[in-house]
Amino acid sequence: MRLVFAGTPAPAVPSLDALVASEHEVVAVVTRPDARAGRGRGLAASPVRRRAEELGIEVLTPDRPRDPDFLDRLRALAPDACPVVAYGALIPQVALDIPRHGWVNLHFSLLPAWRGAAPVQHAVMAGDEVTGASTFLIEAGLDTGPVFGVMTERVRPRDTAGDLLERLAQGGAGLLLATMDGLADGSLTGVPQSPDGVSLAPKLEVADAEVRWDRPAVAVDRQVRGCTPSPGAWTTFRGARVKLAPVLPEPGEGSSYAGPVLAPGELAAGKRTVHVGTAGGVVQLTTVQPHGKKEMAAADWARGVRIDTGERFSHE
Repeated sequence: MRLVFAGTPAPAVPSLDALVASEHEVVAVVTRPDARAGRGRGLAASPVRRRAEELGIEVLTPDRPRDPDFLDRLRALAPDACPVVAYGALIPQVALDIPRHGWVNLHFSLLPAWRGAAPVQHAVMAGDEVTGASTFLIEAGLDTGPVFGVMTERVRPRDTAGDLLERLAQGGAGLLLATMDGLADGSLTGVPQSPDGVSLAPKLEVADAEVRWDRPAVAVDRQVRGCTPSPGAWTTFRGARVKLAPVLPEPGEGSSYAGPVLAPGELAAGKRTVHVGTAGGVVQLTTVQPHGKKEMAAADWARGVRIDTGERFSHE
């Protein structure tokens, strides 16, 4: 089939590579326009654009997928299908109607669970033991279209959202290719999603990544891992933000922590460890990044700031 691939971030690149290496023909790539990034706030091309240019594939970067020039070019390309992985913009119906097999999205959850922009982050934060990826036909609703195929993936106990997404991006590439193969030979038909088990996964904002120390240790652990690497878990110490790498929960019986009972957010610094109280149990910090500084071991940070007895992380 003739394909126009749509995607933007790094997790979409494995799918692009798989389709290019297949018997299908990727005639163009659609990605978001260059965006400002980094400390210098210079314009940077998306990972998908960079990969497409390396492969010598035409790249389309419409400000909006409903732009007339983009729609005219899409019609001229005459794709049979438009596979999508994390493109990042709403596809209007006029564009959805152009390819005969429609726009087929690779979504990183087992639909109808975790519909929305951040399914992997929410799965980690919710403590899901199993998640996966689904391919489905894009329609007007939010991730509501009929499903073509699924794959499952176990969520490991220490997975961050980044760890899990990397595995799903690799495995999902094969699923998306298999879906294109099934559409091409007519062996695949979409199955309507169940009305049961629907959950939503809206985009996580920076405010959502502020650690809530008034939750149990296991919930704090999940929140930090779910927000790693983006938007990045953080807390406040002496009025300044401190970013946190994944923590080590030590709840209840069997804990290696032998210090005093800590109130939520209260810090206890030893020679090699720093613990923080939660609503149930404690967590051990691993590495931290104070505002404006480089990442460092939590114990080194604690020695530098000289934590007073009873001092706490606070909420903004």
